[in-house]
Amino acid sequence: MPICEAKPWRRQYFDAHPCPADINIPTGDADAWAWNPAHRGVYDRLQLALGQGVAAAPHGVAPPYFPVFSKPIYKLTDAGGGARRLRSAADYAARLTDGHMWMALLRGARVSTDAALVDGEARWWRHATGIPGTAGGVDHWRIQAAPLPGLEQHLAEWAARHLAGYTGMVNFETVGNTITGAHLRFADQWPDLYGAGWVEALVGLYQRGRWLFDDAARRDGYSVELAVPAGTLWSPAPPAAVQAACDMPDIASVQMVVPPEDAPGAICLAVINCWDLAAGLAARERLQRHLRLQAPPGPPSSRPASPSAPVPATTSSA
Repeated sequence: MPICEAKPWRRQYFDAHPCPADINIPTGDADAWAWNPAHRGVYDRLQLALGQGVAAAPHGVAPPYFPVFSKPIYKLTDAGGGARRLRSAADYAARLTDGHMWMALLRGARVSTDAALVDGEARWWRHATGIPGTAGGVDHWRIQAAPLPGLEQHLAEWAARHLAGYTGMVNFETVGNTITGAHLRFADQWPDLYGAGWVEALVGLYQRGRWLFDDAARRDGYSVELAVPAGTLWSPAPPAAVQAACDMPDIASVQMVVPPEDAPGAICLAVINCWDLAAGLAARERLQRHLRLQAPPGPPSSRPASPSAPVPATTSSA
């Protein structure tokens, strides 16, 4: 389909919306990189950091101080990529990896921002803030209705310099007001929470180069993730249990994720998009009862903890 969604559990957002066969709308970074040769340089996260005045260098150039944050210079897949803090020179030497970079640690709220651009000019913004869970990964996202004027001004100025001539969606990852990642696509986890008519506006942006979307009814939404530690044994929830969760009040959609077998860290098994956080948490609890989660065999001290309530974070690294 022209809206190129590789994850079957997210095609529910697009299958019912007609899209001309002669346009391609990416939801993944590999497609976005391949289809936008004039602007693919935004995926270079080393130049992204240096261009904003953030101390950074490729591995091989030793950091002058610690701790720092390390990650791949390019990342076009959902794999973890080995991003981590490096706390000492010994830690850096042990983790030295070609194709990776280090950068200064950043503090502030971690935000994911989708924007619709026409010739590099932003015509629409939407921001989501992630709350981490104790099992690792993100417990839930708040897709907020309120604007973030200071962040939007910074992102608009950056887009005007680096994305002139580009028309399409762009996703920014930021910590504070610093861009840590830029993607020539949108966040495909919660397009239903953007409101009725959003997917049609998306198609029109790529088809006609115009953004036409009535966003007057926007409201807060939440995307709740059911994540478990790596190594947890689980069985799929019965279709009837998934449908029952979908039918609960204030639930917009349920995604039953098929995680990769070698996923590092936390494994996301389900995503519940909702208009009320309490409803989303209740739907997650219902699904969790049907997944029949079990810790893997081994000594009790080595078994992963079971999923639990989130721990709010006030600061974040890059």
